[in-house]
Amino acid sequence: MKKYLAELIGTFALVLFGCGSAVIAGAHIGFQGIAFAFGLTVMVMVYSSGFISGCHINPAITSSMLVARKIGGKDTVGYIIAQS
Repeated sequence: MKKYLAELIGTFALVLFGCGSAVIAGAHIGFQGIAFAFGLTVMVMVYSSGFISGCHINPAITSSMLVARKIGGKDTVGYIIAQS
């Protein structure tokens, strides 16, 4: 359950800070500021929850890990539900 909660929090943070910076302050901070917000959010989440779940925080990454056989099908379904 910790893994799924970590993915939920990571995806929430990515959407809140990354997409939030684009919507709220995009005109003021520009493309570099938006990219910095996404990058900084991913870095913070990797350091804070990467050891728990691998910090996929994106269904595309989770699907690619399944194809590469790095995680099982049960974890893939749980991660994608938590990320949605």
